Amino acid sequence: MLVPLYVRDDEVHGVFTKRRGDLRRHAGEISFPGGRQDHPEENLAQTALREAQEEIGLAPAGVQLVGALQPIPTIATSYAVYPFVGLIEPGNTWTPSAGEVEAVLEFSLGDLRAGYDRRRLVRRGIPIRTDTFVVGEHLIWGATARILSDLLERLGPPLVVP
Repeated sequence: MLVPLYVRDDEVHGVFTKRRGDLRRHAGEISFPGGRQDHPEENLAQTALREAQEEIGLAPAGVQLVGALQPIPTIATSYAVYPFVGLIEPGNTWTPSAGEVEAVLEFSLGDLRAGYDRRRLVRRGIPIRTDTFVVGEHLIWGATARILSDLLERLGPPLVVP
């Protein structure tokens, strides 16, 4: 999974996908671009870059990988997600994958921090208490929220870019 970040107007922003509502897994959820390692010759960072290109049209050459975050398990599908942080230039034109991505969303880390809360959600009839981020009408929860929490914790207090 790629965690694409860029700086615009002195603020760090993240790029997310909203998955199509008709998908079998994680339908309608907001996530970072990413997917399965389909090619055994690829390492996980290469997989993250390839998947970002397939899902949102982000060219691998336009990404500077700067590190990795803690692997995160998904609860519903039992995947292990390996997030890689990449810096990109602002102002990209996205090409969402018609089969997977309903929309590409960009949020400032400041807005994400402001929208953080631990909320009670009901998923598949089961109540859970989990990290969430809300920006406008967009809810980020689950593995993506845990990845985002790890990122924000590592970055520390809100960033001020000179």
